[in-house]
Amino acid sequence: MLAEKGAVIIDADAITRELQQPGQPVFDAMVERFGTDIVAADGTLDRARVAAIVFADEDAKKDLEHIVHPAVGAEMVKRMAAEAETDHVVVYDVPLLVEAARRAMEFKGVIVVDIDPEIAIRRVVGQRGMAEADVRARIANQASREERLAVADRVIDNSGTREDLRRQVDEVWAWIQTLPQA
Repeated sequence: MLAEKGAVIIDADAITRELQQPGQPVFDAMVERFGTDIVAADGTLDRARVAAIVFADEDAKKDLEHIVHPAVGAEMVKRMAAEAETDHVVVYDVPLLVEAARRAMEFKGVIVVDIDPEIAIRRVVGQRGMAEADVRARIANQASREERLAVADRVIDNSGTREDLRRQVDEVWAWIQTLPQA
């Protein structure tokens, strides 16, 4: 919705998926660390297999983060540099902002999209077909709701309707327009 208003979105998850494509250094490093079992029959990354490994083994999770996070961070910086001389509003979409300690970066503001964890679990199970236990395990490995809310300058409540969400995005967009430019 912010992109519809003209914001340039730098999406950490999308960048991660790009960097995890076959032939990319991140993909190669992951296969070297975790073995060919994480490669699907079509040659792409078997994300479910990676998740099963890293959510069951803290050392494996840390190894994955050491492979992925620096590369994603470097690509995000590169994309931000490409916007530096523009007057575009740039939104970093970073689901693991708190966990990855990226909050040390200079942000004009932090917007947290919040939802009751039980509603989030129902949505993920229904929309992605994941097992409830797997969703709960992922949530348990993330920063708490309280930790995310503590870094927020603005909070968008995503537990309502699309119309409710759109109204809140409109309010946040108006707030963004008041922030000082870089």
